[in-house]
Amino acid sequence: MLRSAGCDILFAPDIKEIYPPDLETKVKINFNGLDTVMEGKFRPGHFAGVAQVVNRLLQIVKPNKLYMGQKDFQQFTLVAHMLKKLKLPVTLVVCPTLREKNGLAMSSRNERLSKDLRSRADIIYKTLSSAKRRLKTHAVKEVIQFAMEKLTVPDFNPEYFSIVDGYTLNPVKNPEAHDYIVACVAIWAGDVRLIDNLVLKKPK
Repeated sequence: MLRSAGCDILFAPDIKEIYPPDLETKVKINFNGLDTVMEGKFRPGHFAGVAQVVNRLLQIVKPNKLYMGQKDFQQFTLVAHMLKKLKLPVTLVVCPTLREKNGLAMSSRNERLSKDLRSRADIIYKTLSSAKRRLKTHAVKEVIQFAMEKLTVPDFNPEYFSIVDGYTLNPVKNPEAHDYIVACVAIWAGDVRLIDNLVLKKPK
């Protein structure tokens, strides 16, 4: 498959080559709370692993640019913080979320959804879009309550719907006090956990 795709070189190391016993690979920096909210709350320790894996990859490959998708908003925000703290000479490029025709964010997890659930999962993007419109006329608390109610339907169970500052990931109370606002959501569709986000207010 790689040959047919035009691959010239394959790097397929074993675990000891990536994580030798005599090399400390854990990232020991303060993430200023970026790792404890939203995904961090429901998946404790997850981002410590993300930081370790990404940092180790960058150490080995030494790329000029690192491309990450917007769908994992919290993840790329945390990685951007890590790059700054460790002063790594890598430019982070955030790629827009690709979506299916019904608005569902593309993910390998979508393949695990039944045809019915996959078609009804458009409720996620529709709710994010509605939240963006409602934020102009409603309080943040009301928008979140609306979104959680909208997403709580048969076969769908939202874990969180958060409206946060795009830089700090701290909850937004007064939209006027922030120039970068993002809505982030995690929801179970059957037994498949999906995440998505939408920028509600772009920085100038």
